[in-house]
Amino acid sequence: MNTATLKLDTLTCPSCMLKIEAAVRNVPGVDQDTVHVSFANSKVTFRFDEDLTDAQTVANAIEKIGYPVLSIRTAAQR
Repeated sequence: MNTATLKLDTLTCPSCMLKIEAAVRNVPGVDQDTVHVSFANSKVTFRFDEDLTDAQTVANAIEKIGYPVLSIRTAAQR
């Protein structure tokens, strides 16, 4: 498993968090229980199975619903 943190453009409403959370959880390979969207910091953190997906795929899913991803950071979990 790997952990990723995505920095988003500034979130403007709390309902944005729910849309982003749903988009991330719908990506196969994302551990749904680990998805966390921070409204205050405009960040998304989640764990994912590297055999099934990658952080860029998740970023693409977020951008597809209209939220720009500014940066991607990953760190392997042991």
